[in-house]
Amino acid sequence: MEVYLDNSATTRSFDEVAALMTQIMCEDYGNPSSLHRKGVQAEQYIRYAKDVIARNLKVNEKEIFFTSGGTEADNLAIRGCAYANCRSGRHLITTQIEHPAVLQTMRHLEEEGFRVTYLPVDGKGCVRLEELERAVTGETILVSIMHTNNEVGTLQPVEKAGALIKAMNPRILFHVDAVQGYGKFRIHPKKMKIDLLSASGHKIHGPKGSGFLYADEKVKIRPVMFGGGQQNGLRSGTENVPAIAGLAKAVEMVYGNLDEEVKKMYSLKKAFVEGVRKIDNVVVNGHPDEEGAPHVVSVSIKGVRSEVLLHALEDKEIYVSAGSACAARKPQPSDTLKAMGISGELLGSTIRFSFSVFTTMEEINYTLQTMYDIIPMLRKYTRR
Repeated sequence: MEVYLDNSATTRSFDEVAALMTQIMCEDYGNPSSLHRKGVQAEQYIRYAKDVIARNLKVNEKEIFFTSGGTEADNLAIRGCAYANCRSGRHLITTQIEHPAVLQTMRHLEEEGFRVTYLPVDGKGCVRLEELERAVTGETILVSIMHTNNEVGTLQPVEKAGALIKAMNPRILFHVDAVQGYGKFRIHPKKMKIDLLSASGHKIHGPKGSGFLYADEKVKIRPVMFGGGQQNGLRSGTENVPAIAGLAKAVEMVYGNLDEEVKKMYSLKKAFVEGVRKIDNVVVNGHPDEEGAPHVVSVSIKGVRSEVLLHALEDKEIYVSAGSACAARKPQPSDTLKAMGISGELLGSTIRFSFSVFTTMEEINYTLQTMYDIIPMLRKYTRR
């Protein structure tokens, strides 16, 4: 049995997404900037995608900008707003547990003279609002806080953070990296005081290389890439019509049956957590219940190195992750786990299991039984 439990890294595309993209690549392949019928046909796919996503977020179509994924959307939001608003201040705020697409962007801006405050988190990986309140200064121009942590599944209090930020200074921009939360929760930026929101298609059974940035029409933002002026000049380059249409199809399908699928994932999560806790010397990180995301479980297993367990499970055709996929090829201690206070042996013995709409209870049971069988052997081998 093949069991794929690395859905926080990427997901299998819906068949309907793949079929639509194939049709566009092979039949409706016009350039959306062309004036002839083929071009108009391609442009209609983009307009429809904007309509789907805008209605889902309850925002205006003109506030949706398509990107190559979450990383580009994060970069465009943070760098674009930092450059456009630097005369008002050069102070940015984020957390210690953000995705590298945010953290590395912030560090790059520090090299350019911006000052960045990295907020600490508690033992569950949740940012403290009082720390945010203390960090805001008269020079603060942007706050970036993720919706759902990609490693441990902790949900951040983004709605409360948005209200706090706007109460302190309505001009401060609030960016939310929703790459792991979009498709699992209903997110309405205007209600939640979110000015900018990033999302990615391949986390919700859409294609890789697809994503979008929501930017409130009042936000002052500068392009970071220049060319033909597509998407109102904010994101130049010929639009990837197949990916954009595939993204929209995935949004329709995920949100069309959201409540039922999320309920199912929470039941899988509960069964998995209960099962894995039967193993001695195991710690479940973050929120192991419905306070956390429905699809992510982080487990530290004392006495077994994460890469050893990962490959032992792989031998049984069970695919999991040792952490963020963006850092998977560069083994190093997790910034998120360190920020949560996890140290010593557990820091290098943590595995992430992540579920999707395709995950079954049979797969969960097979994974648990496999862990029951192999972990004692791996621990015995390690002691030798």
